[in-house]
Amino acid sequence: MNGFVQRDPIWTVIIAVLVAAFVWAVVAPWPPGMEAVVGRKQIFLNALFNGITLGALYFLVASGFTLIFGLMKNVNLAHGSLYLLGGYIGYEFAEATGSWLGAFVVSFVIVALLGIVLQYVVFRRMEGEDLRQTLVTIGISIVLADLMLWRWGSHSYQILSPDFLSGPTTLPLIAGVRGDGEIVYLRFPAVRIAILVASIVLGALMWLALNRTRIGMLIRAGVDDRDMLAASGVRIQYVFVLVFAFGAGLAGMAGIVGGTFQSVAAGEDMRFLLASLVVVIVGGMGSIFGAALGALLIGLAEQLGSVYAPTYSVVLTFLIMALVLAFRPQGLLGR
Repeated sequence: MNGFVQRDPIWTVIIAVLVAAFVWAVVAPWPPGMEAVVGRKQIFLNALFNGITLGALYFLVASGFTLIFGLMKNVNLAHGSLYLLGGYIGYEFAEATGSWLGAFVVSFVIVALLGIVLQYVVFRRMEGEDLRQTLVTIGISIVLADLMLWRWGSHSYQILSPDFLSGPTTLPLIAGVRGDGEIVYLRFPAVRIAILVASIVLGALMWLALNRTRIGMLIRAGVDDRDMLAASGVRIQYVFVLVFAFGAGLAGMAGIVGGTFQSVAAGEDMRFLLASLVVVIVGGMGSIFGAALGALLIGLAEQLGSVYAPTYSVVLTFLIMALVLAFRPQGLLGR
């Protein structure tokens, strides 16, 4: 950090001013003149937190994708289908048992088992063949999409959150001031706050596992020099199967989160596959923090854009990706 300050003092000042302005915009009451130009602060805060929590959802999907694609170099374009399948399975389990938390476990296990099958049957036989992996996984995604359409149809399904997370919670952020001087605090869905916190904890645990544990060391060593690691007696194929299963299971769990935030419906697989690709490109391949930063930027661009520039909200996402590719092709936190 000190090196950055000494190397780029002008950018340091600009970033500090922007951060201070952002903190003021979130914490302090807005003067009437600013509300006349920008709009009500409550609308801004809702869009901001919707973007952050949407980013948490994108991170859950993209973190599994960055493990499979960014670390293991497996081009799995059926990742969106794993997300959608996990959402459907979670919906069925939650409807049958009433257990929202139990649906996460069931979806993770079933989709992870499917991931093991994909790794063992498909990717193990096509290591290093990116084009074949791309074509085969596109075919698998089409087959899975048709099977899910046959089983669940084109209807939208909503996964209900548990009672202890239903309804809004009050956050210590000033959303406005009434005419009589009474302060209005922001109220936001409790389930979204809980999933945001869970995503942060999961991201931190994944980073620790990859950078501070023996299994993380084996994964990174296997990516850099698989033959040398195998010659040392490590069964690297088993390690990669477990990593692929974990990444697939994360996608399945994200399907439940998506079904709770919005809905589970046909076509969501392609949407979240595209979102995962954009997040990994923006954040940097193989970087957990990069996936988190990319997911946050894309989520905020979508939600703030839909409120303040609805005509161009979709363009903002691809504008961010284009700028990153133009000035930092390896991604914001890629190496």
